[in-house]
Amino acid sequence: MSVLQRIKTKYPNVYYIIGKNGQGRSERIYYIRYRKNGKQVEEKVGRQFKDAMTEAKANNVLSDKNRGLKLPNNEKRKLERISEEEKENIWTVDRLWEEYKRNHSPKGISIDDGRFKKYIQPEFGDKDPKDIVTLDVTRLNSRMKKRGLKPGTIGRTLEVFRRTIRFGVDQELIPPAPFKITLPRANDEKTEYLTRQQLSKLWKVLGEEKNQQVANMMKLVLYTGLRRGELFKLKWDHLDFENGFINLVDPKGKVDQKIPMSGMARELLKNHYKVFENGPFVFPGKDGNQLTNIKRPVKRIKETAGLPADFRPLHGLRHTYATLLASSGKVDIYTLQKLLTHKDPKTTQRYAHLLDETVKKASRVAEDIISEMVLTEENMEKVL
Repeated sequence: MSVLQRIKTKYPNVYYIIGKNGQGRSERIYYIRYRKNGKQVEEKVGRQFKDAMTEAKANNVLSDKNRGLKLPNNEKRKLERISEEEKENIWTVDRLWEEYKRNHSPKGISIDDGRFKKYIQPEFGDKDPKDIVTLDVTRLNSRMKKRGLKPGTIGRTLEVFRRTIRFGVDQELIPPAPFKITLPRANDEKTEYLTRQQLSKLWKVLGEEKNQQVANMMKLVLYTGLRRGELFKLKWDHLDFENGFINLVDPKGKVDQKIPMSGMARELLKNHYKVFENGPFVFPGKDGNQLTNIKRPVKRIKETAGLPADFRPLHGLRHTYATLLASSGKVDIYTLQKLLTHKDPKTTQRYAHLLDETVKKASRVAEDIISEMVLTEENMEKVL
C-alpha cells in the first residue's frame, strides 16, 4: 500500500496530503508536527472543505499547541471520554425521575409523568440538583402562575418535583438538595360541591340518561367517593358483597385499601347490567377491555343538568360525597380520611372547617356531663 505524499506549506511543520471526501472529490487534509514533553507529535488538524481548514489556520493551531493553549489530540480525546463518563454518572433530575418510576407504581403515575414532562423537564431535566437554587424553583412557580395554572395543579406539579428529589436523597444517589420546594397551601385548592337543587336536577338527568353505564358510574362516586381511575379499574372480583366492602387494588394486583359498600352502592352494583357476561370489569370499555374515556357522555350529562362550567363531574361528585359527610356532624376527620382513602391526613384537612358542628356537639356533650356531675354533688351535699 503506497503512502500518500506529504506536501509542505510555507509554514514550518505544517503540511497536507491529498485525500478524497465523501463525494469522491479531492481535498487537502492538513497535519502539523510539534514536540510535547520531549516527544514528537504528529496530528491531523482538519480538512480543506469539511472543516474549512487552510494552511494559515493550521499554523495558528500549531502555535497554540506549542504555547500550551491547546491540548494534544490524544489528551483532548481522553478528557472528552472522562467528561462523557462523568456525565453518565451524574444523577440529573431526568435520571432521578426515570429511576423513581422504575421503583414505584403509585396511582396516577401517568398523570404525574405528564406534569413532569410538561413543566419540570424543560426547566430542570438535564440539571444536576446541586446546581439548582431556590430562586429557580420560585421562578418555575411564577411561570406556571402566568400560564394560568390553578394552585392545585401547581402544587401537584411541585410535589412531583419534590418527590423526585426526595427519592434521590433517600436512595443516596444525590446529597441533600440545596434548595427548598414550597407547595401552595392546601386550602388554596378549590373544593367542588353541588347544592341540593343541583344534585336533584343531576339525579333526574342520570335517571333519563341513555348511557346507563356512565350514569351508574357517577352515582357510585356519590355513594362511595371512588376516584375516576378506581372506577375504570374496578372488577367484579373486587366486590365483597358478603362482607360489604369494595377492595381497591394496586397496579400489582394486591389489595391496597378497602372501603365500605353502602346499601345504595350494593343495590346499584347488584342490578348493574353486565355488558360482557364473563368480562372482568364492572364498567368495561370496548370489547370488554378496561375503560379509558367517558368524556363525551359525561359532558352531555353535565350540560343537560345545567351544572357549573368549571365543575368536574367525577372529581366534583367525590368532593360532594366528602362535603356531605363532613357537614353532617356525624363523621370525624379520621373516619373521613379512611373513607376517602387519603394516605396523607393533610389532604383531608380541606374539609376540616365543615366539622365545626361536630366539635360543637362534642363540647356540648362534655358540658352536659360536667353539669350533671356538679348537680349530683350539690344534691348529695344537701342530703348530708
